[in-house]
Amino acid sequence: MAWWDTSQQTLDQGIAEVVAQLDQVPEVRDVMFATNSDRRPSALPSVPGVRVSYLASAGKPRRTGAYRGLPGPGAVIGDQVLTDGVLAYRLGFTFRHWDPRLAGVPPGPRVMRLFGRLARPLVFRGNGAVRAASPWRRMP
Repeated sequence: MAWWDTSQQTLDQGIAEVVAQLDQVPEVRDVMFATNSDRRPSALPSVPGVRVSYLASAGKPRRTGAYRGLPGPGAVIGDQVLTDGVLAYRLGFTFRHWDPRLAGVPPGPRVMRLFGRLARPLVFRGNGAVRAASPWRRMP
């Protein structure tokens, strides 16, 4: 949606662009944008028949309560295996890793990416799908 160092306008535009494309996938009933930062959009666009929500300070992958009402089968799309990927793993959802090559990534996300690459073969099959059984899937 928007990188860590972008404006409020960029975040709002990124969310609006994704929501505008939801009519291309009629099966979608719920879309939740979740971030571990406390940044929030100014407003959430709406799509008839789709519940659009945003979760700031999500505590991914540790906290899962906010996701319990989401219908399955589900999918998580994210750039960090250790947060987004493990969250998908815990929820029993498919994970799609979005892994763009970027310059100027701050040290924190760069280290998370490195550890995520190391953890990926332990957590996921080669196609990014969640393994069937996991001690991480138990939800509190």
